[in-house]
Amino acid sequence: MRWFVIVLCLAAAALMPAGPVLSAQGNAGAGERLAQQWCAACHVVSENQSNAATIGVPSFFDIAANPDMTEAKIVTFLADPHPKMPDMGLSNPQIRDLAAYIVSLGR
Repeated sequence: MRWFVIVLCLAAAALMPAGPVLSAQGNAGAGERLAQQWCAACHVVSENQSNAATIGVPSFFDIAANPDMTEAKIVTFLADPHPKMPDMGLSNPQIRDLAAYIVSLGR
């Protein structure tokens, strides 16, 4: 019987994700404030922003309109952004908030 419990625990551990789990939904209002503080210099992040200083980067509206870009994918991207994007040192809750805000723009 003891071997069964050990095998069950090993199987459960194998099914767990290797990285941090960022599954809780974020707060879109807090994400909007973060977007205006950290992202607006390069991305258009709100309707009242006419343009961004960086040309060629997608607006948050473009990102939200992409059906392949789910909140989970945005969270994963923001946890490890591409090299052209500065590492803003966002916490996991801030990442979830920012992702929730971006997704809310497509609703």
